[in-house]
Amino acid sequence: MDLLLSPEFWTALLSIVIIDLVLAGDNALVIGMAARNLPAHQQKQAIIWGTVGAIVIRALATLAVVWLLKIPGLLLVGGLILIWIALKLLIQDNGHENMKASGTLGAAIWTIIVADTVMGLDNVIAVAGAAHGDFLLVVIGLIISVPIMVWGSTLILKLIEKYPIVIYIGSAVLAYTAANMVTNEKFLTPFFAAYPWVKWVFIVAVVVGVLLIGRTKSQQQKRLAEQS
Repeated sequence: MDLLLSPEFWTALLSIVIIDLVLAGDNALVIGMAARNLPAHQQKQAIIWGTVGAIVIRALATLAVVWLLKIPGLLLVGGLILIWIALKLLIQDNGHENMKASGTLGAAIWTIIVADTVMGLDNVIAVAGAAHGDFLLVVIGLIISVPIMVWGSTLILKLIEKYPIVIYIGSAVLAYTAANMVTNEKFLTPFFAAYPWVKWVFIVAVVVGVLLIGRTKSQQQKRLAEQS
């Protein structure tokens, strides 16, 4: 009960839900493209069972990463990877041109599971970092966000397209989570404990740096696209 009343618990849970929803755009595209050639009555089945399979694999992978991040040094590595993911979210246009639609229900379900598993690495690392080793947070975060991702995937995509600031919010949450992971690394903890102001300067610098670099790179890509 004390855990549920903890501000840290609710902050971490909110971070996980935001991460899941912001990174759900790719998953929504995978689901839609894999099932688009199926008869209408099978599309819903493909979406439901494909998503269930993908979520089971993702939950197991996330729990494994949560455990792995307890190994000395891996929080630092995971944090650095997550900083790259936060930047990628802002500057990289993830193409799905090679994503093929499936003609049978079984093939569509398998395509959704495999594609989501391969593409879900960023989500797994991000959620594991935000959970701070708490398996309960991982499970609750999935329970909250999965129904939204499945039934609201189209809405999420439209929301992101209409309000680009959603991507920046998600990227900021990822960057904050990444910086927090680095400062919680065991061999760095004594330093940040001795100089707590350095910890917050570092976190702010990472978040602001990711947003500025991401925005600059994104604008450069747009200019190059317009010129070509």
